[in-house]
Amino acid sequence: MAADLNLEWICSLPRSWTYGITRGGRVFFINEEAKSTTWLHPVTGEAVVTGHRRQSTDLPTGWEEAYTFEGARYYIKSKTFGKN
Repeated sequence: MAADLNLEWICSLPRSWTYGITRGGRVFFINEEAKSTTWLHPVTGEAVVTGHRRQSTDLPTGWEEAYTFEGARYYIKSKTFGKN
């Protein structure tokens, strides 16, 4: 299950943790002590819902790149309806 980023989530980060936001708007968490990052909140183990999807000029027309809450990349093909 994922949750929206809110003040409670930020305040509940352990001392050595901070968070960042990617250019695409995705929230990630940074463990300064261990020098590591994760998509999952270090206390709750949940990802933050950001609606992270993007169209890329590198993909064929009608395809989008998206990510699971665990951070795995996948691709979505938009289905078009109508006459060809």
